[in-house]
Amino acid sequence: MILVTGGNGQVGSELQALSKDSSFEFIFTDYEDLDITDKKAVFDFFNTNGISYVINCAAYTAVDKAESELEKAHAINVEGVKNLAYVCDKNSIPLVQISTDYVYHSNTQNVPFKEDDYTLPQGVYASTKLEGDLMAQALCSNTMILRTSWVYSSFGNNFVKTMLRLGKERDKLTVIFDQIGSPTYARDLAAAILNILDQMEKEEVDEFKFNGIYHYSNEGVCSWYDFAKAIFEIKGIDCAVSPIETKDYPTAAQRPHFSLLNKAKIKEQFGIEVPYWRDSLKKCLELL
Repeated sequence: MILVTGGNGQVGSELQALSKDSSFEFIFTDYEDLDITDKKAVFDFFNTNGISYVINCAAYTAVDKAESELEKAHAINVEGVKNLAYVCDKNSIPLVQISTDYVYHSNTQNVPFKEDDYTLPQGVYASTKLEGDLMAQALCSNTMILRTSWVYSSFGNNFVKTMLRLGKERDKLTVIFDQIGSPTYARDLAAAILNILDQMEKEEVDEFKFNGIYHYSNEGVCSWYDFAKAIFEIKGIDCAVSPIETKDYPTAAQRPHFSLLNKAKIKEQFGIEVPYWRDSLKKCLELL
């Protein structure tokens, strides 16, 4: 039985979609079903359900709003992870903790970040996510930290859906071109996680491979400007897009200018095939 917290988020919703063809049984929870910040509720839930794996998709992800809601972000991204990690370790349950490229922040980086690169989070969201990662590793001896970037899906709110809406409402848009990374189709990420857990279940890999930090995003590189242009091109939307710099679009929280992730480790350890970002974007847009 796989427990998926944050089951109505983008990755959680994609896991629900894939669960129909999976050999695993699932329990999907959201805040109303399981408040991970409530230690007693977490313990009681685990005591009454036979959980074999946990995928923690629950997170406070409102990057700018987090700057004024530190306590809420900390409760979900740190205390919630702490509760899950503790009960997972107590019951020898492997934990997959979904994390973010935002933990890396460098003005000099020009090659994809590796898992052991130096972290320097800027802002409340990034800092609490990193603290949650460290908490999970410290408390649960069987933890995979899975860092991803620029997540989108046919479910939930995301950049792709925003561009589709704005592209139909306006004749022209300005989009940031000096933030570089790689989009991640949440369905690809969800499929990769289930692939890894299936290998664990079949004992094709052991906890020594499972434990540690891994990166997953789609292959390739682009800016938000390139991403928007691709969305309009694929959907045939006639909307002019002009590039602007980050300084021309001020936000409460800083975003990393370069957050490309090196995926060599997850591909080598688990034989994961990572699709090219434009190919995955086309699949998602077909559903929209």
